[in-house]
Amino acid sequence: MKSAESPQSETMRVTEALRNEIIEGHRRPGSRLVERNLATELGVSRVPIREALKKLASEGLVTNRPNTWSTVREFSPSDIADLNEVRTVFDVLSFELAAQRHTREGLARLEATMLKGRELADAGDVAGAHRCAAEFHAIVTELSGNELLGEIGALLDSRMRWQLSQHDDLAVVATEHAELFDAIARRDQALAGSLAGRHLGTSQEQHDKHSKRLARSGPLEGQADPAAGEDPAADPAAGDPTEDSATGDSAGAG
Repeated sequence: MKSAESPQSETMRVTEALRNEIIEGHRRPGSRLVERNLATELGVSRVPIREALKKLASEGLVTNRPNTWSTVREFSPSDIADLNEVRTVFDVLSFELAAQRHTREGLARLEATMLKGRELADAGDVAGAHRCAAEFHAIVTELSGNELLGEIGALLDSRMRWQLSQHDDLAVVATEHAELFDAIARRDQALAGSLAGRHLGTSQEQHDKHSKRLARSGPLEGQADPAAGEDPAADPAAGDPTEDSATGDSAGAG
């Protein structure tokens, strides 16, 4: 009997689920990602799990360790600095070009996303507000009309979504997005670029505050404490972590 879900769509579903859990903080930095455990948890074989972990590693969210489990990536201060340097150029250029080249239809989508983000922020829907913030930035990149910029944006997307998820003050983000939208709508390139630079500074401040708050609160129950190098959720009876790597899991046992 043919499966209701193709292997490709199953891998995409698993990848999206794990990506959201990492970005939204349900899987903390340093947490182990054991194929057997994830397959059981998500009700799939280990094949889509393995493919998903490869994809997330290419996006910069997961660290794959040969012949052992993967882990949720721990972004070092150097990693954050590198990302901010790239965003300093990328964000400013994207907003300036969007102000110059946006279409009426594109501007309407940007406004709808901005208003939805404000609504979710006011309602205290943290995950929803963060997703809207990421979509707002993605639409701006699209409105830039620069295909190469769009390709670069796709490479940065998951890391930018992760950084945006570090914002605790949803009202500040919503307010700045409204200001950025107004500058784009008025085709004021200089203002859009200036506001984009300020917005990135806010993003950096939000990230720093978020990191300090997490450091004070410690690891969540059932998740790894990166400082201790342990993962309470890891299955001690999971067996040899190299087992799948050696066999290739050709049968797709789950």
